[in-house]
Amino acid sequence: MLEATKAALDKRLADEQRAGRTPSLVGALVRDGELVWWGGRGTLDGSANGPRPDEDTQYRIGSITKTFIAVLVLRLRDEGKLALDDQLDKHLPGTPFGDRTIGALLAHAAGLSSEAPGPWWERAEGRPWPEFATELDAESVRIDPYRRFHYSNLGFGVLGELVAQLRGKSWFEATREEILDPLGMPRTTTGPEGKYAPGFAVHPWADVLLHEPSEDAKAMAPAGQLWSTVTDLARWTRFFAGDTAEVLSRDTLAEMSEPRMVGDGNAWLGGYGLGLQLFRRQGRRFTGHTGSMPGFLATSLAASGDDVGALVMANVTRGPEIDAVVTDLVDILETREPRLGAEWHASAAVDTSQLELTGPWYWGPMPYALRLLPDGWLDLSPMSGGGRASRFQPYGDGTWIGLDGYFTREILRVNRDAAGNPNHLWLGTFIFTRTPYATDAPVPGGVDEKGWHLPSP
Repeated sequence: MLEATKAALDKRLADEQRAGRTPSLVGALVRDGELVWWGGRGTLDGSANGPRPDEDTQYRIGSITKTFIAVLVLRLRDEGKLALDDQLDKHLPGTPFGDRTIGALLAHAAGLSSEAPGPWWERAEGRPWPEFATELDAESVRIDPYRRFHYSNLGFGVLGELVAQLRGKSWFEATREEILDPLGMPRTTTGPEGKYAPGFAVHPWADVLLHEPSEDAKAMAPAGQLWSTVTDLARWTRFFAGDTAEVLSRDTLAEMSEPRMVGDGNAWLGGYGLGLQLFRRQGRRFTGHTGSMPGFLATSLAASGDDVGALVMANVTRGPEIDAVVTDLVDILETREPRLGAEWHASAAVDTSQLELTGPWYWGPMPYALRLLPDGWLDLSPMSGGGRASRFQPYGDGTWIGLDGYFTREILRVNRDAAGNPNHLWLGTFIFTRTPYATDAPVPGGVDEKGWHLPSP
């Protein structure tokens, strides 16, 4: 990385640490599967000469914990042990919201209360599930399911117990065995270990500090208990960027990253998938999660499709705008050091026997171009650049299935004439022909026998 880029990144952290009156602040960037930069500012105790953070200093990451729970739930789904449409009662009976689905809980669409019953759970000693469950009542349900997005810490406490019940071990044991160990994240724990940042509140009108409590939330721990480091959280940011290793399939990660609920402002700037937050900033779409607990703020986001992401952690209750810092770090890197992209080369993976399918096809009068991709995939896109474009993957029976865009999961068939030549494409009842409204293809509604003509005088 260029020294000028490093200086710009360091300055962004320095500006935010000072403006946000933050004891310490750390940030990092990942790109192309590697940690390419990290920086820190301030001291762990807020004093002028206190210890400084490094890449192995633990900070509490709050609601980023929810992303680990979501991955565990999707792993159970992929194993066939549950379905997203399953009602909670099927796997965790006895709650007053057992009719809400697992998918709705993951998307904060189940209408549950934002917080747990009892005292402010983030600042109080938690209760184990058996005791906690007896406190759940009708007050835990606030809104009809899927009526609107309603963030629920309670819902992820419940999902953590769901994981524990189905795995026969605690949610964190499952997290360590299924996620942390395979990804090499040994410094992500449920409590501070080794070098860590204590949590502080900063007085709003004076430069003095107050220690914040750090209790074991127990039943609510899946909503925000974890601590992590720059090195570990950078690996998790790479996960959001698509480097899932064997922990989760990329298809499932893509499913988690699809918006299920969106904010209700005038512009779609934020939403929620299956346990993942979605943001649109600076012309990019980001996937990941934010986190806050008394004494701590954290954010980890990856830019969708760009294999780049950033994280920031701070040991303060309120102050810095770390979400903006994260996206700014990505913008600084991508603007100052843009990647050239891969060189083009001819591909031996292209099936040349399918070349007869390529070229223009027409949906009515609208021209589309069909291109061959490696491994038998197809790309069908409007020639004008706008409209319904999709890629298609071979389905194994001579058909293709849509991967994205308007035709996601729709079947594409190639129909041939008596001589075996491609005659028309059938795609979700749409007919694509070699010429506009070809008369030798079964165009729905038929083709006017007068054909193309000038209007009558």
